[in-house]
Amino acid sequence: MQPASHFLPVRAGIGLRAQHYEQVLEMLPPLGWVEVHSENFFEGGAALHTLIKVRENYPVSLHGVGMGLASPGPIDHQHLSALKRLCDRVQPAAVSEHLCWNSTGEFVVNDLLPFPYTRASLSHVSVRVEQVQEKIGRRLLIENLSSYLSFARSEMSEGEFLAELAKSTGCGILFDVNNLYVNSKNLGVDPESFIRALPSNAVMEYHLAGHSVRDGCLVDTHSDRVCNEVWDLYRLALQQVGNRPTLIEWDNDTPDLSVLLEEAGIAQSHMEHRHDSMV
Repeated sequence: MQPASHFLPVRAGIGLRAQHYEQVLEMLPPLGWVEVHSENFFEGGAALHTLIKVRENYPVSLHGVGMGLASPGPIDHQHLSALKRLCDRVQPAAVSEHLCWNSTGEFVVNDLLPFPYTRASLSHVSVRVEQVQEKIGRRLLIENLSSYLSFARSEMSEGEFLAELAKSTGCGILFDVNNLYVNSKNLGVDPESFIRALPSNAVMEYHLAGHSVRDGCLVDTHSDRVCNEVWDLYRLALQQVGNRPTLIEWDNDTPDLSVLLEEAGIAQSHMEHRHDSMV
């Protein structure tokens, strides 16, 4: 099957969290789109009812945190069926997941765990991405991971792995700029090499977020404003890859809506500046 196209507008959006639902629906601020975590709406109810109202005013992206695409066992078909039902109900503009594993057998970890980037891993993840795309009838975007260790067994970089995955499955790439910055500081990943490895035509979306520092380690907590260094890296990505739909993520110590809108406005201005400089 040929996965459905990606329809997010090339504008800035925000991760929409429960404390801002009412305010967003009352104000209808000039956002390009919003993103929500898929799993929060699997059970339906009031949360899904609110999301349908939001969908009437903004394109919605469904961002999953629980699929565990690199997990060794069979894919969780209950989870996948719930995602399919949600997609059918919401008709999202995009659906995304992380490049990680989170379970083995009956043991499930509430975390996004890294794995070695090998040919065997690529084959395994490719099959699972194709399963998801076949089930939901849509192109899946795969996000690079913030990692706190690397594997000597890896046969390629994460950027090369993502490029091969996109080539073999037709999936898109969700380029999380803050994750790349965290990995560059914690693991010595070269940001420019990572960006060069990505096929520009497969990069469909950017994420921007703030992080924290714990015992000298950068942690992707989504708990602060985007730092200057991540803005610099975002500008580099815009130059090398091009303008793409860009999301401000903020999940912990969530501020007033006005702060999220301000951050989204900065991202929008960077995209507009790149466009103007090319005219």
